[in-house]
Amino acid sequence: MADVHASDGVRLYAEATGEGTPLVLSPGYCQTHENFRAQVGPLADAGYRVVLWDYRGHGQSEAPEAESAYSMEQVVDDLGRVLDWAAPGEPAVVGGLSFGGLASQHFALRHPERVKALLLVASGPGFKNPKAQAGWEAQVGRIAGRLERVGFEGYTSGRAAPNAIGLKPDLPAAQAAGRAIEAQSAMGVASFGRRVAGPAPSTLDRLAEIRIPTLVLVGENDAAYLPAGQVMSAKLPNARHVLIPDAAHCVNIEQTDAFNAAVIDFLRET
Repeated sequence: MADVHASDGVRLYAEATGEGTPLVLSPGYCQTHENFRAQVGPLADAGYRVVLWDYRGHGQSEAPEAESAYSMEQVVDDLGRVLDWAAPGEPAVVGGLSFGGLASQHFALRHPERVKALLLVASGPGFKNPKAQAGWEAQVGRIAGRLERVGFEGYTSGRAAPNAIGLKPDLPAAQAAGRAIEAQSAMGVASFGRRVAGPAPSTLDRLAEIRIPTLVLVGENDAAYLPAGQVMSAKLPNARHVLIPDAAHCVNIEQTDAFNAAVIDFLRET
């Protein structure tokens, strides 16, 4: 593990396991790197250098106070800094869950020479429709407001649990992810939501530019993201669309073995 310093000096948590092609996994909004812990061993054993990290404001990364420290452009740059540390000069497999998938799309569009394949898990391209975008920002604003009022205490045992740790909270991976989520800075995550996750620009009109192999993976019970997965699969020129049975949003935790197998199968064929 390491502290990676962003372009503005913010300290970012990152870790890397294994040797081979770098593969960076970015979590969803409000999640931490621990949400992908169950992927590290299997993917490293399959021949990949697995990189986990925390966004600014999240997990073990620094949570700057200034609102100006939070933007999608800065997140993309932060991801680049993490890759510079973990695998300098090497093209990487880049992916993530939910917001992590959207951030990965922005990174691939900004730095196509640095990405050899994409993993878009329970994710989407953002919203073009103004009404839908306003609704999304309002939803993220409510989450941020709750965090500012009461913090993360009880967050992963309440209504947020399905999107934070999945529908099987007794699983060891879910419990570990929950502990890491509830230990992080509520103020930093709230700022990230209002400045980054909520107003995140859509990639919908630029998906055709992403010509690298892309895995679009969704749990079959993830009703909110099933349509987005279909849209991305139709618009991305080189996409594989996979549904994982008996899984919802946190598909990598709820169905770890099936998820890992689908990712490894995809990577071996790219």
